[in-house]
Amino acid sequence: MKEFGYQRASDVSGALALLGADAGARFLGGGTNLVDLMKAGVERPSRLVDVRGLPLDRIEPTADGGLRIGATVTNSDLAAHPGVRSRYPALAQAVLAGASGQLRNMATVGGNLLQRTRCGYFTDVSRPCNKRVPGSGCPAVEGEHRNHAILGASAHCVAVHPSDMAVALTAFDAVVSYRTGDGPGELPLADLYLPVDGTPHRETALPQGALITAVTLPPAPVAALSRYRKVRERASYAFAIGSVAAALDVRDGVIREARLAFGAVASRPWRARAAERTLTGAPAGGETFAAAADAELAAARPLPHNAYKVTLMRNLVVAVLTGLTEEAAR
Repeated sequence: MKEFGYQRASDVSGALALLGADAGARFLGGGTNLVDLMKAGVERPSRLVDVRGLPLDRIEPTADGGLRIGATVTNSDLAAHPGVRSRYPALAQAVLAGASGQLRNMATVGGNLLQRTRCGYFTDVSRPCNKRVPGSGCPAVEGEHRNHAILGASAHCVAVHPSDMAVALTAFDAVVSYRTGDGPGELPLADLYLPVDGTPHRETALPQGALITAVTLPPAPVAALSRYRKVRERASYAFAIGSVAAALDVRDGVIREARLAFGAVASRPWRARAAERTLTGAPAGGETFAAAADAELAAARPLPHNAYKVTLMRNLVVAVLTGLTEEAAR
């Protein structure tokens, strides 16, 4: 591991100043992803600016009935919060599915959103990777891609985003707040992650040197009846090969509102807009759910060894929506 400096920030302005004074510095939250990448030689910061001590560790109600989640809130505290569990249960489920208790105790909300892909070519510095070395190529296209993207990929990159939390936040229209030296800003989570296209090394739309300060969930009554379901290759904690965050408002057998987002199928959490349009106003039932999945997955462009994900996601959507409908009828 490259030798690096370390400083703790006591306030947001100080953190931004420390980062701005060193072009090679990085913010450090829980370190559950960044430190691993440093050990592998993927990340080589000259300095770590520790932001865990900043006053960004609270979950508070907003004036309009939503929730504002500080960027240094731990995953454990997020999953255990009564307001999250009752009003956005799919978010709590996603966090609990994401890692072991030890990791959740360390990992932060802001860091979770910025974690990088677990593609084996990205984490192996002996191999080319457009995310790590722009223009070097994407060997996964012709190589090992069984767990890679079927939606929104390109010849430049077929890796998937690993976050479970971000999938649920995407379904509920979360907004990311950040600060730079020029002041505060906001980005809808749906706009945070950039398409891979020709610049897969540019992963987010955050300005240079920005510090995420909070994530806000707007009020969403539909989210009270929501679920997150994750498929992985082993029962213990592992990254998803496919996941769904879903919420339904069903009245008199008709779907009045639907929220749907997919995980582990694209370079970013995938908001399933086509599926939502198919669901809204339709009768709640297996045929509708399958049609909604098919509408979204029509855009899938699988590679030779990950076409199974199309069938997996179709079945997963039907199963999750069926479960929600049965829950609504009770």
